[in-house]
Amino acid sequence: MSKTRLYIVRHGKTMFNAIGRAQGWSDTPLTAEGERGIRELGLGLKDAGINFKRAYSSDSGRTIQTMGIILEELGLRDKIPYRTDKRIREWCFGSFDGAYDGELFMGVMPRVFHVEHVHQLSYPELAEGLVEVDTAGWAESWPKLSGRILDGFESIAKEVESSGGGNALIVSHGMTIGTFAWLIDHATPRGLGLHNGSVTVVDYEDGEFTIDRIGDMSYREVGAKVME
Repeated sequence: MSKTRLYIVRHGKTMFNAIGRAQGWSDTPLTAEGERGIRELGLGLKDAGINFKRAYSSDSGRTIQTMGIILEELGLRDKIPYRTDKRIREWCFGSFDGAYDGELFMGVMPRVFHVEHVHQLSYPELAEGLVEVDTAGWAESWPKLSGRILDGFESIAKEVESSGGGNALIVSHGMTIGTFAWLIDHATPRGLGLHNGSVTVVDYEDGEFTIDRIGDMSYREVGAKVME
């Protein structure tokens, strides 16, 4: 059995990303720039010659759209198993979903915790703070949020492993990927600022995850040169 390796992509840049709005369970499509960036990624992955056995994304439209572009560039559309998993969705920002990032992350949350910047907060603190300020009651507690993220990625890794291992392509979201990396290794810094189309690589063996690299932009850079 070959080693199980997860290539976890942050979705392409969307309309809300472009105008600085918090995008959790709310959803907007990729912009033209976002689509181009993901085509770069697909071409870069193709150039690297990575043999993907299975594909997964969250059930959000932006990750599904991103996956479609990557699979097209790889020539793998309808050729490898692909399914969505709602457990690897982005965080839910509750009543602040769709609000300007600055209002939530630079205004409300720092005031609640009496800090200068939201990046001073741990993931558990941030999650519980969201629950506190969410007037809609939609935000998830830290145990629920961290549990579904870890469960989602573990389920995917075990599914890949049980089918013989190999490389899996996954499209998820910035804070979800950052949270997963932190759950694997608490030394992972908060506020990673993962770029759209970046790749985080995680290995799974003997029931344990290990991080190979976080936020790799080299595949996009190679693809951009191919598109010149």
